[in-house]
Amino acid sequence: MTTPGDLAALRHEYAAGGLAESELTADPLELFGRWFDQAQSAGLPEPNAMVLATASAEGRPSVRTVLLKGVGADGFRFFTNHGSRKGHDLAAQPWCSLLFPWHPLERQVRVEGTATALPRADVEEYYAQRPRGSRLGAWASHQSREVPDREALAASYAEVEARFAGVDDVPPPEEWGGYVVRPEVVEFWQGRPSRMHDRLVYRRGDDDSWSTSRLAP
Repeated sequence: MTTPGDLAALRHEYAAGGLAESELTADPLELFGRWFDQAQSAGLPEPNAMVLATASAEGRPSVRTVLLKGVGADGFRFFTNHGSRKGHDLAAQPWCSLLFPWHPLERQVRVEGTATALPRADVEEYYAQRPRGSRLGAWASHQSREVPDREALAASYAEVEARFAGVDDVPPPEEWGGYVVRPEVVEFWQGRPSRMHDRLVYRRGDDDSWSTSRLAP
């Protein structure tokens, strides 16, 4: 088998820090906020980039990177086209998983939960904050659907640009919206020497309280 370079020899010794039970907060979203602030302060490119894994009605998995656009008591928010593959997956199977891969800090945060479509008012409020080009792009591109070539996309964008010429308040397309992922499991992973990583996990109980445990690396 041919591999790019000597992959088997690649090594990195994790030694940036650790995570002890004494550092845990009562709510995992509070600890997530602290880690996110530290990722921003460290200058990580797009610290809000998160890997979203979904599964189709037939159980076929799919994964891609999306951008976190809000986090609060209700969960993690992102926006997309409901007609995309992930939109179809979440309509059929709302369970999904998120991963924040903050490699320079030797950290990961993994989330398991269920996605619910956001109210239209929330979608419109966020959409109004987007750059005009992004708003037009949402009209021009029917995400995940096949197109003949790049020129067809450019033509679609030009058509939309002409349609909304002089219109300041470009509304979101009907198929464009957002989701909030309500976390049921949140794992904080901190790299440690000799692959003895710290893995501390929060699990939501039936009464919405959180319990924590440590996992072997």
